[in-house]
Amino acid sequence: MIRIAVIADPHVHDCNWVPEGTGLPGAVRSFAETAASTRVFNESIPAFRAALDRVAEAGVKIVLLVGDLTDDGQRPNILAALSIVEEYRERHGIRVLMTPGNHDFYALAGRPQDKSFLTTDGTPALVKSADCPEAATLGTGEALAMLASLGFEPEPGDLHWESPFGTDPDWSSRTYSVSSPDGGTRCRMIDASYLVERVEGLWVLAIDANVCVPRDGASDFGDPAQFHDPTDGGWQAVLLHRVHLLPWMADVAARAKAKGKHLVAFSHYPTLDPLGGASADEVALFGATGLARRAPTFAVADAFAATGVPLHFSGHLHVNDTARYEGEAGRFVNLAVSSPVGYGPGMKLVDLHADRVDIRTQTLRQVPGHDAAFAAYRAEAKRAGEAAPPASEAPDHGSFLSRHLVNLVHGRYLAREWPDDMVAFVQSGTVADLLASLGLPTEGAPVFPLSEFVEDWYRLRKAGELSHEDIAPERLAFYRRLCADVPPIEGDGLAARFATLLRMMRAYLDRPANRNFALSLPGLAVSPL
Repeated sequence: MIRIAVIADPHVHDCNWVPEGTGLPGAVRSFAETAASTRVFNESIPAFRAALDRVAEAGVKIVLLVGDLTDDGQRPNILAALSIVEEYRERHGIRVLMTPGNHDFYALAGRPQDKSFLTTDGTPALVKSADCPEAATLGTGEALAMLASLGFEPEPGDLHWESPFGTDPDWSSRTYSVSSPDGGTRCRMIDASYLVERVEGLWVLAIDANVCVPRDGASDFGDPAQFHDPTDGGWQAVLLHRVHLLPWMADVAARAKAKGKHLVAFSHYPTLDPLGGASADEVALFGATGLARRAPTFAVADAFAATGVPLHFSGHLHVNDTARYEGEAGRFVNLAVSSPVGYGPGMKLVDLHADRVDIRTQTLRQVPGHDAAFAAYRAEAKRAGEAAPPASEAPDHGSFLSRHLVNLVHGRYLAREWPDDMVAFVQSGTVADLLASLGLPTEGAPVFPLSEFVEDWYRLRKAGELSHEDIAPERLAFYRRLCADVPPIEGDGLAARFATLLRMMRAYLDRPANRNFALSLPGLAVSPL
């Protein structure tokens, strides 16, 4: 048996960084910015350490880090993350193997960043990289040179290492030509993908799916505005611009099978819909939301299946999900891994056996130092004449992120994505009102505001089975009955749209096992542990 761990999206932000020339005592992000973000910032280092502590406790020596090691690829945050990784390697012999995420670097020359940090009295102070250059995101080459030890270059003791371009690890030998959408502009970019065998019998395939593409007519490749942001591209962009990866992946899979190697692949972006297969319904209901618009297409699934790579771990969307695909081209499983700094914080332990793969999710609800920034949040609120945010009183990291999600639901999702009539109904209605609108009996219905139903809908959407720690068993049972009982309703009226919402909730509830489960080999059948 070979055991590895998978951590996604730690988004390391160093609160002890003192931005040069600003007069600030450190780099504590404001709660106002935190509450509006799908990730939290100041808790990232305690959460990353808690994840690595779990790795050490489990005796794991290989960690797959599924991109977004840092929050925005600034030099101080890269140095802080590397210091932590090196500490755990020295103390516990843990080797971290990384693939790039969209927050780790940008294009050829990086890009500017503006962030608000708190002064000692809680006043937010805007720091612009135009005034503080170290606050900027680094470009691809500069960042990868710093991150080279995280698998991007071979080390003594590696049994095998290669890239899509051969065995020369020099970055100059690992570039490809990428064109603008109209084909009129071309530049060379690094592809940081690699294959490594650190442990006998285990091939780790790190796929760089972070594709940065020049805009039509781009002429100054040092200007970040002349590149498309890779955030929404994902595997669709790989099919368009990194087609060299697919035959290499297929060749790796064939060789692994012939040699009897376990093959585990990971990239930052999912290869199957990680929202319980309900992304199309979400787009139909709310439009192209931040998560749903990033769901991969069926073309991606077919292309990935055709490579023969059986198991793929992804991050990016900060969701916990198990998705299985089987078609004429083949079969594979995509395991979406939640972030330590997003709702449903966790990581995965993976045991590779000859006939199965066992996956156990380690929740990160208990994080020493989770409250280090809470006093600053309360000072910020006091300075603004507001009550302290409930999140700043959370007893543990899991509760903090659950309360943070409530902020997101009401301050971001409902405000930006939901139609006005649905928002008005949610803000004023109860569960009984929802039942009545759907033509269902209200007698004996549980009594709670419809706003809490929506909060739970997002918990299930993001975290799958991990959300069950924040939703009472009797409420989960009610949701299952409600989803089963809701009648089909035609049209686009309010009742029809809430019926669609419940159909999506049922998809979240009916996901394949996504907390502790096994995958049979070679069939990849999913069964709970």
